Amino acid sequence: MAEEAMLGFLEKNEEIADSGKFATQHGIGHQELTNIIKSLHGFRLVDAQDIKRGRWVLTEEGKIYASAGSPEVQVFLAIPPDGISPEELQRKLDPSILKIGRSQAIKNQWVEMGKQLVKRKVEVVEDKVKDLLIRVQEGEFTDPKEIDALKRRKLIASHTWKGYSVRNGPSYARQRKKFVTDLTRENLQRGDWKEMEFKEYNFSAKGQPLEGGHLHPLLKVRQQFKMIFLQMGFEEMPTNNFVESSFWNFDALFQPQQHPARDSHDAFFLHVPSTTKMLPEDYVQRVKQVHESGGYGSRGYEYDWKREEANKNLLRTHTTAVSSRMLYMLAQNGFTPKKYFSIDCVFRNEAWIELILLNSTI
Repeated sequence: MAEEAMLGFLEKNEEIADSGKFATQHGIGHQELTNIIKSLHGFRLVDAQDIKRGRWVLTEEGKIYASAGSPEVQVFLAIPPDGISPEELQRKLDPSILKIGRSQAIKNQWVEMGKQLVKRKVEVVEDKVKDLLIRVQEGEFTDPKEIDALKRRKLIASHTWKGYSVRNGPSYARQRKKFVTDLTRENLQRGDWKEMEFKEYNFSAKGQPLEGGHLHPLLKVRQQFKMIFLQMGFEEMPTNNFVESSFWNFDALFQPQQHPARDSHDAFFLHVPSTTKMLPEDYVQRVKQVHESGGYGSRGYEYDWKREEANKNLLRTHTTAVSSRMLYMLAQNGFTPKKYFSIDCVFRNEAWIELILLNSTI
């Protein structure tokens, strides 16, 4: 109905100068009319220009006073001609109304507040505040001083009204054409597609967002722990070497070469490349000495340590292998205290249980 009224009006008139006045004259909600103008403007049936006007509107408190009267008048009317005790006056009025109204009534010299009795000082008062609020509500012009007084009492607030002026657009028509959005099998069979007008395809429109993958719960937990350590001042050790030599995985941690954890049924040894060629020789000799004859307070394992066992490559069985590398690197330039951690994958040839998930080292 609103769309028909507006297009019909523009057929006989040059423009709609004010959408607000047009809505009022035709009994249409302005918001509904605004939505229609925006839609028709998008299809170029009309051209619309913004209109902005500042005006004053009543606050919630102002609306109450416009209906029930100002607090000072309510206080005045609550006082009988022969006076009333302060206690009785408090019982008759809301505390907030009494607090505001009492001070305004005293300021206007309408009442006299005694300790025992509250009396009227005049017989009749005029509720100018209520009258002003009603005039503001109806959009009537009022004196700037009166507006300022209402604003100071926070009974009115500034509001910017937005509307449109409307003219015929390049594609104006008395009635909007309904463009077809879907081509059906029936349209093709009947041949009526030849007479149809199709809505233009928007190649810039974004499609529905695709549901991508989600982090595994274990990776979420890993990230949470990682952030905790970082916030505590720890540094993360590089854990990108899944393939490790037996030297760093076992020997540098002083695990004897005959230990059952180094058997093939407990660890995954590599066929290609089966051995490493990159070990620090000076450190290898010191580790060999401790294994065979001890040192640094240890008596060692007293066995013949074999280099070929230390050279074997395997998938690391714990991230402590990363720690052994880091300790060696720190010692090269004079050992200084550091706080490190690592959380990453390890590989063991054993039955899976829920307790074996990620391996961490601090």
